[in-house]
Amino acid sequence: MLTLALTERQRANQVLTTRTCTVMCVWAVLGAAHCPAQARIGVRDATGQRGMVVSTSPEGSDVGLAILKRGGNAVDAAVATAFAMAVTHPAAGNIGGGGFMLIYPADGRPPGMIDYREKAPIAATRNMFINRTSHDGHKVVGVPGTVRGLWLAHQTYGSLEWAALVEPAVALARDGFHLSGGLARSLNGAVGRITDFPEFRRTYGKDGGKPTWKPGDRFIQADLAKTLDRIRVLGYKGFYSGETASLLIDEMKRGGGLITQADLDGYQAVIREPIHATFRGYDVYGPPPPSSGGICLTEMLNILEHFDLKSMERWSPETNHLIIETMRRAYCDRAKFLGDTDFVSIPPYLTSKAYAKKLASGIDRTRATPSESLAAPIQLADEGTETTHFSVIDRNGMAVSNTYTLERGFGSKVVVRGAGFLLNNEMGDFNWKPGVTDRHGRIGTPANEIRPAKRMLSSMTPVIASRHGKVVLVTGSPGGRTIINTVLCVTLNVLEFGMDLRPALDAPRLDQEWFPDRVTFGSSEEDVAYPDLVPKLRLLGHDVRIGHQGDANSILVKHGVIHGAADNRWGKASGF
Repeated sequence: MLTLALTERQRANQVLTTRTCTVMCVWAVLGAAHCPAQARIGVRDATGQRGMVVSTSPEGSDVGLAILKRGGNAVDAAVATAFAMAVTHPAAGNIGGGGFMLIYPADGRPPGMIDYREKAPIAATRNMFINRTSHDGHKVVGVPGTVRGLWLAHQTYGSLEWAALVEPAVALARDGFHLSGGLARSLNGAVGRITDFPEFRRTYGKDGGKPTWKPGDRFIQADLAKTLDRIRVLGYKGFYSGETASLLIDEMKRGGGLITQADLDGYQAVIREPIHATFRGYDVYGPPPPSSGGICLTEMLNILEHFDLKSMERWSPETNHLIIETMRRAYCDRAKFLGDTDFVSIPPYLTSKAYAKKLASGIDRTRATPSESLAAPIQLADEGTETTHFSVIDRNGMAVSNTYTLERGFGSKVVVRGAGFLLNNEMGDFNWKPGVTDRHGRIGTPANEIRPAKRMLSSMTPVIASRHGKVVLVTGSPGGRTIINTVLCVTLNVLEFGMDLRPALDAPRLDQEWFPDRVTFGSSEEDVAYPDLVPKLRLLGHDVRIGHQGDANSILVKHGVIHGAADNRWGKASGF
């Protein structure tokens, strides 16, 4: 059994560790954070030999890199990055949400998955949202899992002292950091739009609530610094008990939320065995339920292994038709079967090669399959997307793929008064209307109905691919239900089509989710780079729309060199 309490020796060491880390590591990070914002934009690609951190937050990537340079392993760097992004990427980085951390130890131990997905409060009921449409407010908050998950990851795999990993986030919140243009716009947009939550406006607005941030302004979060410092000193107990817990419970009472101290006391992160796929000689690991990502990705890779996609070429209509049809079938199974395995039984055949062969044989290579034809036994009725992913690898080949979230942008919009952190709105990931599955994409199947203490179904898909025991690819993405398909596209681009990392990320992405029965083609250059593809897909019967999806901050190890690539221009790959 794992011991999750701090030993007296650990407590004593924390004081010394904090002081030395402040000198050795925090100020190196804050030096970058205190530079003009323009200097921190666009470091999207990096190579290295000894370590790499890739995230959507430059400050988060630099915090992780400083930990690696100090001798920490990939899990140490991941924990430090996650806490830093709770400060520097408030729309999705968090201590009030949850997620999944996939770990490839590279020391002979098998890969492991830290499941720190949120849970429904004990007082939750099956039909509590049946007439509700808003995903904001106190009632949509699930019991947070991030701090418990990061603690469990550290206790199981970490090497440096806990305090050393949280201290950089404390310093960033206490002393502030310079806003990039993207974050200034994000904060201004949210503060201007979100008018019903005064604590949100006070926390994220300039001068007590104004949407007037400019690039280069220093952003200080004093209440969050105090909360993070309690976590630094007390570990997970600094969040789930004591002052932070009291402030959270008071916030719930103030807004009519459901979380109680019993919910916080009862929450546990869990170590699970990852879903393991094999594809073209690679081992591909993904998250098990309550994430749907690992099962769906495995099902899709198993199906596509029956087709020689590479010989058809990446952007041929035939290749993309097969990928779309594969997505359609996996997402149909997702709706029918997937949920929290503590509450539902999931058919084991979904990840089998035999089942994939059967599905592959049912694909009409000349015509799109109507999604409605796959629905049985579901009776169709007549009628979140702000997550963040980061990837880490260290000098020994240990890798971490971490996806965590508040659900929609800035979560529930509820900031815990006096504690300075946002709460999630993950209750929105349950099926709110039991029995109602329609052609617009609403799912009402039993597997993901609300139950007390149940983990809601997720699409988060942190993935690590290896070959001959060595990590090749670390990837994942935000994007709600599009996540799995984004990860599939990146994985295929690298493992099937042999692309280097930057072309693999810059390539268009496909998304087909069973319902709604349409395809998103992720390119704004339909008539330039791929003039024939979309028209020919439409001739095959696909309803194709143009759009963008994902933010797949990834790592590729090729010929002994570590390549890191951030997916958007505000992200950063930090390597050495």
